[in-house]
Amino acid sequence: MKPKKTAAVPTKKTEKHVEKGTETLPETKDRHAGQNVCFGFEVHQPFRLNRHFSPDPKAKKSDLPALYFDTLNKEVLERVSEKCYVPATLKILEKIDEGFRCSFSFSGTLIEQLEKWQPDVLSLFDAVARHKNTELLGQTYYHSIAGCFGDKAEFIEQAKMHTDLMYDLFKTRPTVFENTEFTFNNQIATLVKEMGYAGIFTEGVDRILGWRSPHHIYSCNDLPVLLRDVQLSDDIAFRFANQGWDKYPLRADTYAGWLSGTQGDVTNIFLDYETFGEHFWEDTGIFNFLSHLPAEMENRGVKTLLPGEVLKKYSPVGTLDVHDTISWADIEKDASAWMGNERQHTAYSAVQKAAAYAGDKSIWRYLTTSDHFYYMASKYGTCGEVHNYFSHHEAEDAFRTYMAVLADFEKRNIKVMKNRGSAKTLRTLNPEEAFHFTSPSGYIGYAAYSLDQFTDQLRVVPGDSVQYHQERDDIANWILHTLEDEKLAENVRGNKDRQELLKIINERREQLWSHLT
Repeated sequence: MKPKKTAAVPTKKTEKHVEKGTETLPETKDRHAGQNVCFGFEVHQPFRLNRHFSPDPKAKKSDLPALYFDTLNKEVLERVSEKCYVPATLKILEKIDEGFRCSFSFSGTLIEQLEKWQPDVLSLFDAVARHKNTELLGQTYYHSIAGCFGDKAEFIEQAKMHTDLMYDLFKTRPTVFENTEFTFNNQIATLVKEMGYAGIFTEGVDRILGWRSPHHIYSCNDLPVLLRDVQLSDDIAFRFANQGWDKYPLRADTYAGWLSGTQGDVTNIFLDYETFGEHFWEDTGIFNFLSHLPAEMENRGVKTLLPGEVLKKYSPVGTLDVHDTISWADIEKDASAWMGNERQHTAYSAVQKAAAYAGDKSIWRYLTTSDHFYYMASKYGTCGEVHNYFSHHEAEDAFRTYMAVLADFEKRNIKVMKNRGSAKTLRTLNPEEAFHFTSPSGYIGYAAYSLDQFTDQLRVVPGDSVQYHQERDDIANWILHTLEDEKLAENVRGNKDRQELLKIINERREQLWSHLT
């Protein structure tokens, strides 16, 4: 069953000289003749974690990819290649030969899978990437959430890895950036600018635009920003095959008419490439739509531009101030698709701390991929349906698998670390080892997967829970037998004062981390 999402039908927008504060939007007719559209496609596949993962102490380092990652990855790639990548790319190649222009954003994890299992598809993408009518976009190599990390060094490194990959394969270095799932804020703008990119794509979110149109270039911390037209993009990405939509069936001439009726400098249409053939199967008419759209646009004077051309042709008309992260995900258009519940926060915190255990960062970096956190979401309604469509197992199972793999990864690396004792106490725990806070009446909803998380939760759990565990020596026993810190266990045993417990544990925790940093 394909995901369905309903929204308001697009209406033609008009722009005149309208002043708000210090900004004025210029008349469109004074800035260009005809309408401009900038098309972009996201092409990504994650390395999904093994749904049946079980630790294997005998496994060698070379065995870890097979141990940690699911055989489903090959199956999905083969299916998507047959249904989407091959037919859609052949069609795109035909259209760009005829003058259609568009951009592509290929994740490094997709490229790795194509090299392993679908080299012929990679050859098709190579032809697209080298064509004069296409442009490649930059992103993080692992399509990761590293841009949200407190330490941005990994985000910068993965962006560099990606541009190196694009050059090695396609002999081009992207000049426009597209962060994972369009996640964006002021800090990301600054970093992308400092890395030398000419601009970035993100979502045309109403709460950052206010009265303004997404059909202009804006600036955030001196970085030009191209904004996706949410409605017109989602008319294809979500509503195309929705028979309950009052504009169904969406024809190429109708859509081209909507594009020709937009006002502004450029309309940015950005789609998940799998829209063509995978999300909407061939029998929905999606390939016919793709085939006829370029000619229908041309008939109406609509021109396609590449992102770099847009940035050279138009200057920012105003500024954006994005304190809170935005994205193109779900109704909220924020980071809640990956960090919206306690499971996701636990995994998100754990993977950042796991960097200290990653002597060889290759496996760890696969664990930063955004999809793992997306699968852990607990949303309902339309958003929940979309998450379920893309997930290969249930949210709780996705979380437990993730934590088990991360715990195993850290445990293996402890053996080669200088201070193994400290690393063992601070490590991420698998689900069976986590400390579950309870009270005389039962489980109260808090589970600690590390000493760090235990310290945070000890500050907020009900007092009767702390007393209950201390009367039974649960905390000291967990620290002794699971974390293997005899000194700390002895110091907390029998101490029923929460603040004193916090002081003892926090001081020890900070001491242990000083050994690893």
